[in-house]
Amino acid sequence: MSRVMKVNFDVIDDSRYHISRDQIEKEFLIVQQSIKDPSKFQMLYDKYFEVIFRFIFRRVDDENTTADITSQVFYKALKNLKKYRFKGVPFSAWLYRIATNEVAVFYKSNKRRQVFSLEEERFQEIVGENLDDRDVDYSDLIHAMKVLSEGEAEILELRFFEEKPFAEIAFILDISEANAKMRTYRSLEKLKHQLLTKVK
Repeated sequence: MSRVMKVNFDVIDDSRYHISRDQIEKEFLIVQQSIKDPSKFQMLYDKYFEVIFRFIFRRVDDENTTADITSQVFYKALKNLKKYRFKGVPFSAWLYRIATNEVAVFYKSNKRRQVFSLEEERFQEIVGENLDDRDVDYSDLIHAMKVLSEGEAEILELRFFEEKPFAEIAFILDISEANAKMRTYRSLEKLKHQLLTKVK
């Protein structure tokens, strides 16, 4: 007989997330129900399929490959629900964590360097007002992102394109929150340097 895990949801600062504490609590309840009745998992699948697909597509830039990896992410999530442990972040963070690992496995097995694809509307979000009105365009940003290491590009993607708070980034990448902040700022400084060098 499976035991329901007791969780203190009062520790959640839901101002840090896109969903409320009540929604996080409801998601956890669905997870618990899905362990006994896998059909309940459909609600989480429907809610997060699109964002996980988009996240993976940005990193592999191939629709068929993205579909295969996304299916694998949700299969592994459902298969391993009994191992899921609540860490104060939305359930989607666990899906992002699995997706990150699956993309890494894909590239390792294919011995290829990860690609980086960015929707043009996200361009201003990462360039922002940090470049003193330099004449930086979309192609400059893509070039600069490709110069970054896979880890550096990944953490900027999570922070600026997926708009994840540092607590979620830390969970997804299995690092401390302080380390997530430090790596984000260092990666951003490296990106700025690449952009400024390009437009001099």
